[in-house]
Amino acid sequence: MIYRNITISNKYKAMNKIEANNWKTFKDTLLQHPDLDLQFQYAEGKLVDPAYHITEIKQAPITSVDCGGVMNAWTEIIVQLWVPEGEQQERSMKVGKALSIVDIVEKMLPLNPNGTVKIEFGNSEFDTRQMFPNEMIVSENALIVDLRPDAVQCKAIGRGGNCGTNDKGEECCAPAVVEKPKVQLVNLAAPAEACCTPGGGCC
Repeated sequence: MIYRNITISNKYKAMNKIEANNWKTFKDTLLQHPDLDLQFQYAEGKLVDPAYHITEIKQAPITSVDCGGVMNAWTEIIVQLWVPEGEQQERSMKVGKALSIVDIVEKMLPLNPNGTVKIEFGNSEFDTRQMFPNEMIVSENALIVDLRPDAVQCKAIGRGGNCGTNDKGEECCAPAVVEKPKVQLVNLAAPAEACCTPGGGCC
């Protein structure tokens, strides 16, 4: 099967922050294409092997306090992919099959529709990581989920604030100012007889 070439190199280079999809948006897109092959692109021009399994779907409520002293709370929905070693398959699973797995999960674990979606994947050439679904591209007989890596960010700076302050109002991430000790200079060129006179600097 031949799919159109997807050029995304500039997008990967320019990526600073990906706007995350919530679970409802992600699932609604799947529901629109049940008969297409579901593929995941984890790097430029690289698709997850068609023999992949969806091994589990995790829901992770997260609570944090950022460096500006603000509490944050959100939920992540993590879809884990696994490729069995030595297993071969010409075509990936249909979107409809993936949705049947979602149905099994949601009968036991109601998933937050506003949860942030991440796809977890790794293989022998690609360290396991969680990535955001960026674009969901219909290409011939496939729905391709284009994945992008997560990026670390400072929430305080993102709000236009500072990265915390101490009790003096100083920013916690500013370089520390260390006061240098004062050094008393001794005039070595002074006459020897003056060495031990009051104020001569020898004691």
